[in-house]
Amino acid sequence: MRRFLVAAGSAAILLALAPMGAGAVELPVRKAGLWEMKVLSGGSVPEMTMQQCTDETTDKDMSTAMSPVAKDICSKQDIQKTATGYVTDSVCGVAGVTVKSHAEITGDFNSAYTVKSTSHSEGGRVGPHDSTTTIEAKWLGACKTDQKAGDIMMPGGMKMNIKDMEKLKALIPKK
Repeated sequence: MRRFLVAAGSAAILLALAPMGAGAVELPVRKAGLWEMKVLSGGSVPEMTMQQCTDETTDKDMSTAMSPVAKDICSKQDIQKTATGYVTDSVCGVAGVTVKSHAEITGDFNSAYTVKSTSHSEGGRVGPHDSTTTIEAKWLGACKTDQKAGDIMMPGGMKMNIKDMEKLKALIPKK
């Protein structure tokens, strides 16, 4: 169940990073190439490092794919530009669990950026739960020869492609 909460929190962060539609503040597109993302959740959850090969089209496609999911499960999604980066606030619900998240994003999206997120979850079997997550992302260079834009290399060698996000929407429990 702890793993589910971490996954739900990470999903909430990803949804919070998706553009919010016409007229809303949008996050910049990341520099094309291989990005390493280190997820630090603190507490008893171990650090997780993954890599993603991306290009401008894939970053935009990811946002486009995430936006409908976010609209279906989030009652609030706000992005504001600040002097040092961006701030996002969201309220999302999946499988009877409501997650309220606040994230501060700093960096330049060309070489490195950091996402510091706090969330409060309610509902489900675990009950109320607070968590803090930091994602430290850095650009590593060109994607490897066996990678294509959208590939995410997870810990343990598992590889998935973000372009399969449409298929994942069917896995989200209905309210």
